Amino acid sequence: MFNTLKKHLTSTSYTWLVTGVAGFIGSNLLEHLLKLDQKVVGLDNFATGHQRNLDEVKSLVSESQWNRFRFIQGDIRDLGDCRASCDGVDYVLHQAALGSVPRSIEDPLTTNAANITGFLNMMVAARDAKVKRFVYAASSSTYGDHPALPKVEDTIGKPLSPYAVTKYVNELYADVFAKTYGFESIGLRYFNVFGPRQDPNGAYAAVIPKWVSALLNRDTVYVNGDGETSRDFCFVENAVMMNVLCALSDNPDAVNQVYNVAVGDRTSLNVLYNHIQDKLIKRVPILEKTEPVYRDFRPGDVRHSQADISKAVRLVGYAPPYAIDAGLEKAMDWYVGFFNKA
Repeated sequence: MFNTLKKHLTSTSYTWLVTGVAGFIGSNLLEHLLKLDQKVVGLDNFATGHQRNLDEVKSLVSESQWNRFRFIQGDIRDLGDCRASCDGVDYVLHQAALGSVPRSIEDPLTTNAANITGFLNMMVAARDAKVKRFVYAASSSTYGDHPALPKVEDTIGKPLSPYAVTKYVNELYADVFAKTYGFESIGLRYFNVFGPRQDPNGAYAAVIPKWVSALLNRDTVYVNGDGETSRDFCFVENAVMMNVLCALSDNPDAVNQVYNVAVGDRTSLNVLYNHIQDKLIKRVPILEKTEPVYRDFRPGDVRHSQADISKAVRLVGYAPPYAIDAGLEKAMDWYVGFFNKA
């Protein structure tokens, strides 16, 4: 299915808006779309994104492909910026948000402003610009305290953090816009996406880049809890695939839905640590095996997470090409190169 869509895109040019384009997933979407000779408008305020991500994409595409990209430095909390970015756009891939459960607990107001007000601004602007479809980053945090595994889209619990509340509100708004305005959207509940250009620095860095950074710098690796907490780690190219599949799906039953974006498996933090360490030592033989330091569980975190991806497989033809091991292999090459240049 995805290969068929890629062939279609090589002969058909659309204009795509990627919000959060200088961020991790956004810059990977930009790279993929430009390599397919698509026109891309990018919106970012650099709150969590980086110019270096855009510079790296520029180095990976041809000059003519890069010239198909138009960047707008703006903020989704500003309706005027949202309207300017949606002008003439066929598809919106809305990635801009303030991620991180701890950040939302520390500063719920800013998280709410970006993730709810900013989301609503983007939906209004996209609706008024008559875009064909609005695909947005939802979150597996929406499952909250519901204990069942694997996680099925129609069964959720109560949110465990302000961040989770905001991502659930996004889904509610999308549903209301579909019923009230006939506006097509699809939400993607990302499960622990990782890969190239994921920020390894900062207080809210995701676990994989944070651990890689610590190991390469011979710093202590901290594990929250006993290490048996588990997650469905999803390589970023799987998420890129789902964004494109959902934007272009011609299945009427696929629209105005939410989908899990994952691989349908789970890995404990202890196993993940060993995987990362082994792959790093293979690339940097001078590194020695070390043990992590365990500390208290982090507030707002769920104990286990694993996705049921059958709905995405059935309705949009999702077939994730990367399980965690293959994804870590590709990600590790990027991280080692990133830190060698740093």
